[in-house]
Amino acid sequence: MNVLLNQEKSIYIQISEMIETDILRGILLEEERVPSTNELAKMYTINPATAAKGVNILVDSGILYKKRGIGMFVATGAKEKITAARKESFKENYVMALVKEAKGLGLKKKDIVSMIESIMED
Repeated sequence: MNVLLNQEKSIYIQISEMIETDILRGILLEEERVPSTNELAKMYTINPATAAKGVNILVDSGILYKKRGIGMFVATGAKEKITAARKESFKENYVMALVKEAKGLGLKKKDIVSMIESIMED
């Protein structure tokens, strides 16, 4: 989770995305404790309230849960939830734009598939 924060997105969004990515990569496992908001704040030199806002996004979506007095933990099924959400986001943000542009260029489905296959083979 030692990624540099950037100016492209709000810091709290970046914090939630970094935790999600660590879950997807198996760095954080189900039922494993995640860094506290104070630990995150110290790690990234940010306000603890900002870190808490990022963590709370994941709590609200069922990715993390709180064990009172112990900390935040990765929920069972978190990896599957994140994968499903990111696939949907990928479809909306990339695939739909690709299909729209392809239609505008008069490309057929087979042309697009062929292009993708050639890129993925590299």
